[in-house]
Formats: sequence, structure tokens, C-alpha cells
Amino acid sequence: MSSCPISANANSAHVGKLVLRVLVGVLMFFHGISKLKGLDGIKGMLSGSVFPEFLAYGVYIGEILVPILLIIGFKTRLAALILVINMIFIIILAHVPTMFVIGQHGGLAIETVYFYLFTSVAIFFLGGGKFSIDRN
Repeated sequence: MSSCPISANANSAHVGKLVLRVLVGVLMFFHGISKLKGLDGIKGMLSGSVFPEFLAYGVYIGEILVPILLIIGFKTRLAALILVINMIFIIILAHVPTMFVIGQHGGLAIETVYFYLFTSVAIFFLGGGKFSIDRN
């Protein structure tokens, strides 16, 4: 029998889902807020690619709306899927040459992008949990 009181708590998995959702949502929201100053950099990346420039406005969905949905736990799986797609676009547009480059501190150079990508995949599979509007 485990002596850890947390493992005995039936809500601990739901608390973990809440922490994960809020962490990813809040951190990504700050990225979105910075995009309110303008999308010139993203438009520039898109103009040099095969993607149309108007896709730059998708940043407002992926980095402002989606984080809010994750924080409150509304349409959690859909929001997480949109964030996964957003991260794939970021990798394609800006990070293909550095996908496996080791940074100066020993981690992958784009580990933050991978963090958002794979935590979003986890949220997609886990759902919002009991402490969300979705309540699943």
C-alpha cells in the first residue's frame, strides 16, 4: 500500500490536467500578446514560403484564442490540436534547419517549440479533466 497521500486522492489526475492546461495556456498567451504589436515578421516568413501571407492572422487564433480556451478548459482537445498545428507551422517556417541542433546550454535549440508541441499532444489525448468547462 502506498503511503503517499497524493496518490490516494482521486482528483490528483484532474489537478495534473489543470496544471498542464493552465501552464501551456498562460505561457503561450504571452507569445500571442507580443504579436498584437504586429505580424510583419510572420508575414515575412510566409512570403518566403509556399504558404499564403494571410495565414499570419492565424497566430491570433493559435496564440491568443487557443490559450484562453486551454486555461478555462473549453473545447480543450480541439484547442490542443490547433496548438499542435500552430507548432508544426512554426517548425516548418522557422526551425527546420535547427530541429536537432544542440544549443549553447546543452539542450535542443528549439526545445521550447518541442515543449509546446508535445504538451499540446498530451493535452489532446488527456482532455480537459474535471476542473474544466468540458469536464471530461
